[in-house]
Amino acid sequence: MSRAPVASGRFYPADPAQLKREVAYYTSQQDAMERQQALAVVLPHAGYMYSGATAGKTLARVEVPPSVLVLGPNHTGMGAACALSPDDWRIPGVEIPRNQELARALLHHSSLVEEDSRAHQREHSIEVLLPFLLHAQPKLRVGALCLGQLSFAQCHQLAQDVHQAVQTYGQPTLLVASTDMNHFASREQGSRKDQQAISRILALDAQGLFDTVRTQHISMCGVLPVTVALLFSLAHGASKAELVHYTDSGAASGATDQVVGYAGFILS
Repeated sequence: MSRAPVASGRFYPADPAQLKREVAYYTSQQDAMERQQALAVVLPHAGYMYSGATAGKTLARVEVPPSVLVLGPNHTGMGAACALSPDDWRIPGVEIPRNQELARALLHHSSLVEEDSRAHQREHSIEVLLPFLLHAQPKLRVGALCLGQLSFAQCHQLAQDVHQAVQTYGQPTLLVASTDMNHFASREQGSRKDQQAISRILALDAQGLFDTVRTQHISMCGVLPVTVALLFSLAHGASKAELVHYTDSGAASGATDQVVGYAGFILS
């Protein structure tokens, strides 16, 4: 089976040709640099007019292998807490195959991971990144985990499980954590909260990020995917996190009283 797109025509263009043009445009906004090997990236998942430049600039810096595992937050509350999509993914004009071998390795190594389509049915946080990933890697095969209601201990366990699964799978695999930053505060308040979270990511401090988001009431929807990505990267020997781009919705809309923040990181 294949999952039909639910965010096309809202978050990004439904017309395949227009979608390709927009993704190419946003990706070209990054100054020409040699693409680097990365263990993970953090990308935003809002409408392209708001966060497309951040996603494009970040991915333009990275060598994207055919195997990608995308971790997204569960905005709907539906389905399992750690839901692995059992389906291929349709976006306008193309179908992206599920990585069956990686999926089998994830299910073998993790008692937390469940195959579950319900969590993915109306979730946009993974889908909106697929056109960017496909632009970077035409041979893309994707694994998709939708995460909700996990403790830090469970995030740590999941990261170790994913680490083992990727080793068993045996092919280079890029982890992609999907998140927007703080939601619906003034630019001054939102930026202050975002900088607290950003500083923990740059320090590769997964526990610090998890705790800071909760104690400081930072409405960073993808804190679980980013926490897992940090822990996974550390298990793979990561030594550096780089902030490629940061902005907020006010840069596109002109309204700065209620902004959402967007950040793109490379973990290597």
